[in-house]
Amino acid sequence: MELILGLEPMSQYDASATPMYNAFQPTAVLTPFAHLDARVSLDERNDERAYGAAASRQFDLADADRVPDAIMNEILWRSIRGSNAALPAVVRSGWLRRAADADDNR
Repeated sequence: MELILGLEPMSQYDASATPMYNAFQPTAVLTPFAHLDARVSLDERNDERAYGAAASRQFDLADADRVPDAIMNEILWRSIRGSNAALPAVVRSGWLRRAADADDNR
């Protein structure tokens, strides 16, 4: 997107990403597409026996980041991979910012 708008990359990931030139073509294809019905029920929900159902009911989902991430990650992982699935190791990263010096001209 930055290339289209002539902007600088927003992060190192944007800067190193492969441009999406091949996702576009010079002229639009106006052929109608064939609609496929959903293969799974869009109304289906987890029942009371789902992994972490009791804990999930206690979460405050009104705002982002109110749920303890380690607990939520475990519930999501085990609900998808199975209740006995081993959890992957936690990987953390951080952004460090250099403190401005008193004589720094920036």
